[in-house]
Amino acid sequence: MFRISPHLPCRHGFTVFLMSLMLSACGGGGGDDSGGTPTNPNAIYVNAGADIEVLEATDASLSGSATGNTDGATWRWSVTPSATITQDDNTVADAVFTAPVVTTDTSFVVTLTVTNSSGNSDSDTLNILVRPVNVSPTAVITPEQEAGQPQNTYSAGSTVELSGSASTDEDAPDSANPIAAWEWQQTSGNSVLNGIATDQPSITITMPVETSAQALTLTLTVTDAEGATDTATVTLNTLSESQTLPKVSAGNDQAVFSGERIVLNGVATTTVSAGLPLLSEWEASGSAGMVRDADTLSTYAIAPQVDVETQMSYTLAVSDAFGHIVYDEIFVTVRPMPVPLLNDTGVTVQANNTAYANTQQNDFPGQDGQRGGDVISAAGFLEKAGRGKAGFDFTKLNSNGDEEDDTSQAWSCVRDNITGLIWEKKTDDAGLRDADNTYSWFFSAQNGGYQGPQTTTTASCTMTNCNTQAYVSAVNAQGLCGFYDWRMPTHQELMSIIHFGQPSGVMLDDDYFPFAGTLAAGEDKLWYWTRMPSADGVSGDAAQNAWALDFASGLDNFLIKSSPARVRLVRAGR
Repeated sequence: MFRISPHLPCRHGFTVFLMSLMLSACGGGGGDDSGGTPTNPNAIYVNAGADIEVLEATDASLSGSATGNTDGATWRWSVTPSATITQDDNTVADAVFTAPVVTTDTSFVVTLTVTNSSGNSDSDTLNILVRPVNVSPTAVITPEQEAGQPQNTYSAGSTVELSGSASTDEDAPDSANPIAAWEWQQTSGNSVLNGIATDQPSITITMPVETSAQALTLTLTVTDAEGATDTATVTLNTLSESQTLPKVSAGNDQAVFSGERIVLNGVATTTVSAGLPLLSEWEASGSAGMVRDADTLSTYAIAPQVDVETQMSYTLAVSDAFGHIVYDEIFVTVRPMPVPLLNDTGVTVQANNTAYANTQQNDFPGQDGQRGGDVISAAGFLEKAGRGKAGFDFTKLNSNGDEEDDTSQAWSCVRDNITGLIWEKKTDDAGLRDADNTYSWFFSAQNGGYQGPQTTTTASCTMTNCNTQAYVSAVNAQGLCGFYDWRMPTHQELMSIIHFGQPSGVMLDDDYFPFAGTLAAGEDKLWYWTRMPSADGVSGDAAQNAWALDFASGLDNFLIKSSPARVRLVRAGR
């Protein structure tokens, strides 16, 4: 359509009569006797063109027109609400409107504004109706499959997930959520949808338990954002209760050393009560260790002695009241026990979430009481150069440092055959090495910045200065067991002889370390110094504390260096 430019030099009234008067008054140049419309030589009049109807995701050509003074005219297209208009050259009227994707009929108002070189402009609008083009969605049902059964065939009483999440809609406005609504229905078979929300992408159903097999048919109808629908159908076959097999799991494959415990933690289930009771039996392959209580689901076996890495298997057989037998097996890799370089803890008991136990705890696998030298020793598979409780391997040394195998003879030192360290044996004779002597921690060098007190009123011994450095010097002066290189142990060295498996008393193998000290009334700690100053409690870059171990509890802590504590010396093995 054409409009009178707002840049005309006079206003227009609201009636034909007033319009005529005003045009006469304005001297609208060039009008003839019949009252023709006067013109402004610089005015411009715009026509945006006819309204348009297009489909979504298509282009529509725009090409308006203008009359009057079009010299140097520039053309500008705009649209509400926002959409894409492509105009390569604003000196011509041509442009392209790209219809967006819509879900319902949507109107857009397009405005064409033209401005000439004199600065006069005019605008006109047209309407574009964009209609959606809807592609119907595709419904897809993906049933969970049961292992060991043909496709879409299930045991009676089993649970099955049906997923519709693979359903699609290729023209969805939100590709991440293409489906707007879901509806599951059952069209044949015993009802399995009672109490189930059927408006979800997935459902989980329980197959019926009947004396005869059945077929269930279910449908899924999906609706997209534009209201189009599609339906998929699936048929599920359910076995009768007498056709339904029990389920069995023998557990996880394992790798162990000879003498360690193999966890046999089987699971047997059935989805039909008529199949009960279930009977189980473990069977070991030819070279595998014998199973303890083979007719028990949860039990164990001792890994046999091997010279090279060997794989063996354990099979669990489960039978039900219908005579069905199912099997599962695990594979166990058994390796020869390497020569240990560190002592085990001494712990052979196991634990559950509430208590310690001397029985196998398969629900808590991998714990200390199932692995390591202590367990291997209990199985009789740990070779020792000497003797010792649990996995410890000690040898007594006499006053000359020679091995003393006669248990009736006295000994002065103990060699740890695993670590190679030689330990001082404490005495109970009120002498230099008496177990009840205590010392302050004092070293003139390598002391963490503070050497500690040379003597205190709380330490008690047979020397003038009851401190650690003085004690080391005194024992070396005596040449205990023929050695003169005795020293204080490190934290790790001292902990290596703690027997954490001792149920009570001092946490040492008392067959080799019979004297460890007597607890005074009201005391519950047997602190032994290590050589290690502690970074805890530093004052002015000087360590005020040193590490000590409690042989009554097995705990460690840092003590102020003036504290009285016991000492057990060590030296490297020969």
